Amino acid sequence: MVLSSRAVHIVSVHSAGEIGDVIVGGVLDVPGKTMFDKMMHFWTPKDELRQLLLNEPRGRPSRNVNLVLQPCDPRADAGFLIMESEEYVPMSGSNTICTTTALLETGMIKMQEPITTLNLDTAAGLVSVTAKCEGGKCKNLAFVNVPAFVFHLDLEVKVPGLGKILCDIAWGSMMYAIVDMAQTDLTMNPDEGQKIVEYRERIKRAVQATVHPVHPENPGIHGFTNFIFTAPLEDRPDGKKTQNAVVVCPGRLDRSPCGTGTCAQMAQLYARKQIADSESFIYTSIIGTEYTGTIMGVTKVGDYEAVLPQVKGSAWITSFQQVVLDPTDPFSEGFRVGDAWHPRSTPYIVK
Repeated sequence: MVLSSRAVHIVSVHSAGEIGDVIVGGVLDVPGKTMFDKMMHFWTPKDELRQLLLNEPRGRPSRNVNLVLQPCDPRADAGFLIMESEEYVPMSGSNTICTTTALLETGMIKMQEPITTLNLDTAAGLVSVTAKCEGGKCKNLAFVNVPAFVFHLDLEVKVPGLGKILCDIAWGSMMYAIVDMAQTDLTMNPDEGQKIVEYRERIKRAVQATVHPVHPENPGIHGFTNFIFTAPLEDRPDGKKTQNAVVVCPGRLDRSPCGTGTCAQMAQLYARKQIADSESFIYTSIIGTEYTGTIMGVTKVGDYEAVLPQVKGSAWITSFQQVVLDPTDPFSEGFRVGDAWHPRSTPYIVK
């Protein structure tokens, strides 16, 4: 028996290669009228949970952890918060897929075959999920995210060493700068990961010095740190397809196609009239894994024309673990070393 002052029960999950572990025990609920309030409660006075689980020696840069809590919205079956290495984020597609899979396959929410429908309360708003289930397994699922929209198209910034770069700024329940990779000498090759991240840092700083987007319905959400390099949109017999390299904090490639990035790019493509209402496209990650995005309708968010994005994908449980903190362990909130962790980025939600 290990002596511990803290024990957290976790279901380890990945979606399309991106880790999205799910806390199912060992953490009590916190007060808050909304999930955004609960997120800020953990982030501000109690950030030691995220530090404990995501910093070394228990965590690593490529890990995300989701915390299941009681929902605030009465329409929701469960609420959850998303912890990433640098910040809490309002919503994440790959983490939604991971969390739903864990909830259904562990029986925390009763699975109905062949289709289970449920609602999840997130810091970005209510997300509806439809899961295809068979033999006790969540085979795949589709979630309808909060509306996605574009702040800027063809924003021009001057980047040291790269010159003039045009980028689009979009909300997909996280803020993204979107840049056509053809403006650089980069390629969609995982072996170029370090160079892709380095270019992102240079462009990101130039964009941050130029604009600071604020969500029209929640001014507590503003600025951005996430970044998408895109390839050309292809017309294929089975529909449209594109590949991306999504760079997230603290400076690494998302292994999945990125669900909220898919939503942001659907808004961008719709604004550019390259994809229509009800049209789907396949979104491919840097490692070749896929999500399918579909525009389910259009709406308005403040003064912005927005789309209702649906993203479809799958996840797999990889292990069950109990993370403990020995009371004599000197690394109760972990540590970081520069060989693995890039310099910290300013979170886009400034506390």
